[in-house]
Amino acid sequence: MTIDRRTLIAGGTALGLAATAKRARAAQAAQAAVPPDFTVLPLWPGKVPGGEHVTVAQEQGPRSATSDAYDTFFAHVTTPTLTVLRPAKPNGAALLMIPGGGYRRVVLGHEGINISRRFARAGFTCFSLLYRLPADGWAAGPEAPLQDAQRALRTVRALAGRYGYDAGRVGVIGFSAGGHLAGWLTSRQSVATQAVNDAIDREPLAPRAAALIYPVITMTAPLAHNGSRVELIGETASDERRRAYSLENAIQPTTPPTFLAHAIDDKTVPVENSLMMLAGLRAAHIPAEAHLFETGGHGFGLTLPDGTPSPWPDLFESFAKRHGLL
Repeated sequence: MTIDRRTLIAGGTALGLAATAKRARAAQAAQAAVPPDFTVLPLWPGKVPGGEHVTVAQEQGPRSATSDAYDTFFAHVTTPTLTVLRPAKPNGAALLMIPGGGYRRVVLGHEGINISRRFARAGFTCFSLLYRLPADGWAAGPEAPLQDAQRALRTVRALAGRYGYDAGRVGVIGFSAGGHLAGWLTSRQSVATQAVNDAIDREPLAPRAAALIYPVITMTAPLAHNGSRVELIGETASDERRRAYSLENAIQPTTPPTFLAHAIDDKTVPVENSLMMLAGLRAAHIPAEAHLFETGGHGFGLTLPDGTPSPWPDLFESFAKRHGLL
């Protein structure tokens, strides 16, 4: 939502109505970008926190020249949402999907909608997160995506009674930069990004299991994904700041069992990112499993380059069963 400060001073009630109308239009656009069997829920009640100096306008479009109508990306997100797909035969568990996009955009279709369909067929209630991006002027800065991820996980737990799953059986799956956000969410649960405002904010950050798929992990050279690092903490971030936003060295005892999948030939996010995370998990005595595929490149989602299905969803389901998600 675009708010000019001069208009804020002069507009009064009219500005409030205009901002509400813009949020409504953004929510309608988000709903139009997903198939009709999905439901889009606003993530925050009322105003999104820390948007007083945000002047960007939310954008969306096809992920690539060959994308279908629902293979979309969002940029300059001003209206974060959860997109829900309910299964025909619920298994009592839920998954929060966190798509990637280099912290510059969110590829909701490829790593949200598509992945939700796969896991809904297995009985999971699936939620895909459209989150704010760190370089758009939010008061929380780099923590704005984490604010949304924490709110999303708590919301999924709070909705368990309505949608018919166990609040204690919620998993998180993140992809690429969304894998960084998922790892940040699940490995640093003590990070407080805002004050408690309602009952949802009192829900614990306690996922049963996590999956990080071709994830961005480190912000340090030479293995960092430079685009994600620049968007998150800037081009000139100090070594100390880069280490602070790297996940491999700050895993907590509350980190859930974590599943990793990566292609060895990934030229965008080096496979060493997953290996660093695996080493950190092992050092912290967190149950972990890693699958390194010979080919796949980056961003393969559900399908390998030769068109065959990737095995990671089946492997993750087996991992989830061993650790109580199923």
